[in-house]
Amino acid sequence: MARRSPPDEVSQPSAAPRATARESFTEQDIRALVGSAAFEKGTAYADEGRVGELQWFGGRTRLFGQVRGSGRSPYAVSVQLRDDGDRSILLGGACSCPVKHECKHVAAVLVEALRREREGGLGGPFAGEAAVDAVPEWRSALAPLLAGTERSHSGIPLGLQFELLPGEPVRRPPGRYNSYRPPPEPRPRLGVRPVRMGDRDRWVRTGTSWRDLGYLHYSHDYDERQIDIVREMQGLLSGHSASSYYSPDTWLYLDQTRSEAIWAALHGAVRAGIGLVMGDRDQTPLRILDTTATASIDVTRTPNGLELRSLVAIGEHPAPEEFGFIGDPAVGLYTWEGGDELRARPVTLVPFAAPLVSSARTFLWSREPIRIPEQEESAFLTEHYQRLHRLFAIVSRDGSFEAPPVPEPRLGLTLEHTEGAGLRGSWWWRYGVEGARGVEAERLPLRIDDEAGYRDAEAEQRILDSVTGAGIDAETTPALVSRSSRRLRPTFDLRGMQTVGFLTDEVERLRELGTVEIEEIGERVEYRQAESAPVVAVQTVAQPDSRDWFNLEISVTVNEEAVPLAEIFLALARGDEYMVLPSGVYFALDDERFGRLRELIAEARELSDDQGGTLRISRFQSSLWDELVELGVVEAQAAAWRRAVEGLSGFTATGALESRPLPDGFSVELRPYQQLGYDWLSFLYDNQLGGVLADDMGLGKTVQSLALIARAMQEQRAAIGDAGTSPRPFLVVAPTSVVPNWVGEAKRFAPGLKVVGIDETSKKKRRALSSVIGEAELVITSYALFRLDYESYAGISWAGFMLDEAQFVKNRQSATHQLARRLDVPFKLAITGTPMENNVMELWSLLSIVAPGLFPSPVGFAEFYQKPIEREADSEKLSQLRRRIRPLMLRRTKELVATELPPKQEQTIEVELGSRQRKVYDTYLARERQRVLGLIGDFEKNRFAIFRALTVLRQVALDAALVDDAHATVPSTKLDLLDELLADALAEGHRVLVFSQFTRFLGRVRSRLDAAGVEYAYLDGATKKRDEVIERFRSGDAGVFLISLKAGGFGLNLTEADYCILLDPWWNPATESQAVDRAHRIGQTRSVMVYRLVAKDTIEEKVMALKEAKAALFAAVMSDDGAAATGGITAEDVRELLG
Repeated sequence: MARRSPPDEVSQPSAAPRATARESFTEQDIRALVGSAAFEKGTAYADEGRVGELQWFGGRTRLFGQVRGSGRSPYAVSVQLRDDGDRSILLGGACSCPVKHECKHVAAVLVEALRREREGGLGGPFAGEAAVDAVPEWRSALAPLLAGTERSHSGIPLGLQFELLPGEPVRRPPGRYNSYRPPPEPRPRLGVRPVRMGDRDRWVRTGTSWRDLGYLHYSHDYDERQIDIVREMQGLLSGHSASSYYSPDTWLYLDQTRSEAIWAALHGAVRAGIGLVMGDRDQTPLRILDTTATASIDVTRTPNGLELRSLVAIGEHPAPEEFGFIGDPAVGLYTWEGGDELRARPVTLVPFAAPLVSSARTFLWSREPIRIPEQEESAFLTEHYQRLHRLFAIVSRDGSFEAPPVPEPRLGLTLEHTEGAGLRGSWWWRYGVEGARGVEAERLPLRIDDEAGYRDAEAEQRILDSVTGAGIDAETTPALVSRSSRRLRPTFDLRGMQTVGFLTDEVERLRELGTVEIEEIGERVEYRQAESAPVVAVQTVAQPDSRDWFNLEISVTVNEEAVPLAEIFLALARGDEYMVLPSGVYFALDDERFGRLRELIAEARELSDDQGGTLRISRFQSSLWDELVELGVVEAQAAAWRRAVEGLSGFTATGALESRPLPDGFSVELRPYQQLGYDWLSFLYDNQLGGVLADDMGLGKTVQSLALIARAMQEQRAAIGDAGTSPRPFLVVAPTSVVPNWVGEAKRFAPGLKVVGIDETSKKKRRALSSVIGEAELVITSYALFRLDYESYAGISWAGFMLDEAQFVKNRQSATHQLARRLDVPFKLAITGTPMENNVMELWSLLSIVAPGLFPSPVGFAEFYQKPIEREADSEKLSQLRRRIRPLMLRRTKELVATELPPKQEQTIEVELGSRQRKVYDTYLARERQRVLGLIGDFEKNRFAIFRALTVLRQVALDAALVDDAHATVPSTKLDLLDELLADALAEGHRVLVFSQFTRFLGRVRSRLDAAGVEYAYLDGATKKRDEVIERFRSGDAGVFLISLKAGGFGLNLTEADYCILLDPWWNPATESQAVDRAHRIGQTRSVMVYRLVAKDTIEEKVMALKEAKAALFAAVMSDDGAAATGGITAEDVRELLG
């Protein structure tokens, strides 16, 4: 006989291995599970040999066995275990005996399993070796194939016993008409439980409760097919699967089922030979009729109104008065005959032709009619009749009431027109009664939630299918149809072109269907496409309280109808392809001008210092204006705006301005590029616009500036005439060392100018600044004096303000920078060959002084330009920045305009450190690297300490004695090489400039030159008689000029030299270039040779790489062909410097 696996198990039994590694559990574990009494009895059963076959299932977490008890059939035992690593935990045991759980039979199985495990006869859960298969391979292969043929066999018959049991009171559902009716009587319930055939050919309950069904398979005494059918019945009645642990001990009830499959199960039970009997003494067979039952409402008209009675029929005959329902919803009836004892009454089962909703039960059980007063008949027909019609057949057995037909539902759509081309829609169903006077149709929601059971779901679905078939689907109209459920959305909101498309296309298709009612609320707009392209107009309006700022007004019109910019940009942000105006005109948004317009307005707001206020534009933002004008027409311009911007725009476009004659008495003829610079400066001055003159070093920025000053003074003198007043002077602020040079150049090139150089504060002179200046036309002072005596300078009315070597005010946090911004002068000019050295914000610093309206907000500039350019290498932002600054910054390079200059040859000489110097350097490198890497986590806070450590390494690479006098005897390779280079150069008649950032190192060089008897000049920041030192070199008294990098970076014209030696590289390329250009500049007639000494395998090599990156950033911003590059020394740069 075939063996069947227990429920929930799919694995085959495990064969017994030959040996076990260790015990799974102990006798103490068994005793703890079943108790001492059951353990003792179980042990005795095991001793008597009552335990039969034992099998492991489920990965050896379940043990099955059979134990012979007092009856003729053995009991089936199941024990569940859990693997706990080192041992098994006994979770519980079940048995088919009356005790059910943790009984002596469970104990017997466990005791026997433990014994066999110890003897090697039964592998436990932790058996260590694989078992030898005792079954031939061909039998194992055929077993699964033939298993199904052995499932059915004769055995103890099973049955289902039915019995009427007292029912619970039935609650009356709430309702308008139910309030007239008495509460229903409790109804008997029809219970069912499994039974088996006993020894005397009577059905008995012993060992066959619902809970016992799971164990019957293991006894092998029952027909497996019958077991399966009874368990299926259990699942249908309990609402749980047949394999569920849910299993009541006694009764299940037929009114609990929720499936029509109960009828198939009952017929299947009959076919399988399962007895269906009553619980009376005679065990009367249960009757199941093939005839179906129906439920209807009998309507009778009376003088007082209508009466509604329930009518339940079986076939053509009324059902007995006593009946109950099978299932919920009801799928059938059970009726019973009279008798004294409830359980002894015969029962008949009858299926319904169609299931009834739960709410119909109480009404069908009631013997009392529902009375509807005559005056409420129309309300009944409107609100309830069609619902009842869906639930029951409506009849009138006496013919007093003519039941009106209920037509198919109609789909309705309400469209409400809202502002802004909006359309709000809602779907609904119309249910109505035909031919009934005074009866109104009822509107119901779109969704089918039909607990009352009166809606015609099939008809509704058929209409909905016709709608989606007409093109209203999730692909073409996702606003109306859900993509996930593919169903109409009960309500929807459309905007813009969605509205246009729906009203012009979908609505017409819906009308053609004939099954959809459409009603519109509000005035419907006539939608039409624009006849012409949108017109963009820009204009500027002067602000009375501001000289530099103008209100910027931008408008867009379509068919002469104004379109708000905000709405256009919002539509673009949403990805709309069209925009619909309130008039119904719509136009395409694929116009490239709209996207560019949005970018330009965003730029104007981002860079403004008043981002939330009126849109404004500055006189200095001419390139922004030009790009706006390209997008549309200019409606109006303020006169001041036109004067300032049109000239700048023309210069930007053509590169040329009106050529201005040089002032009378100007003693030098300007080169062509200098004439252009003079014209540009004159234009800025005439229009009171500031700028940055950023020509390369040595191209004559001073002479161009002096030409402008002389012209301005000449015009002022002419305007004053004989009035007896003095012209308003120009103020030039320069580094202290350069002030004498300015005074000298002014007297040389513009001898007619009245020039005063300021060398002390008014307090120190004990004279007011105005008296010192007198009738001067050009006042030249230093940055230090300007800062210290600012109030005196601010008290004078200046015609113009020039900052020479303007990189001195690049730090916007410094006092000098802020004072330069505050000084109220109509014209400001920054003069510098290096407008940007380390980062793009330095450029903002200069422009904020000379053109404060170009980029008003430093925060906005940093976000809009600096971060994208330096951190992200954004080429588009870089190109945009160049366009913005081009009208207000003029820069020419020597390669571009001074083609007559002799070539400049540059050579980097790698210097190999000597062994002793290398040892010292490596020692300092290890120490400083560890120190710096510990500080770099908070770079900004520790910036000073980090740069101090880097400076130490740079000094050791030059000369170890610079960091500690104890290393004075350590040779410096660079000093030795410098001796050779100077000896060769001087021998060939060359003049040499020697630069270093470290004055102490220059002191070491001086000692070498003194020892060698070489004549030299020396200049650093502490040199007092600067002019005398410079003249000594120019005159030829000294062949070598030692210059500190900072002190000699500006204000020097040393074309007498043709050799430049840079002893140590600096990471700012502009500083190096300024130093070299002291010799390579206008007036140089010989080739210039530049040597850079770089210590190999030291920090100096890394400095050279960093310098190249900064040079790339400068070139990117200053030239049109430069690509974006990063700038500023960062923590990552420092890590790279330390290798």
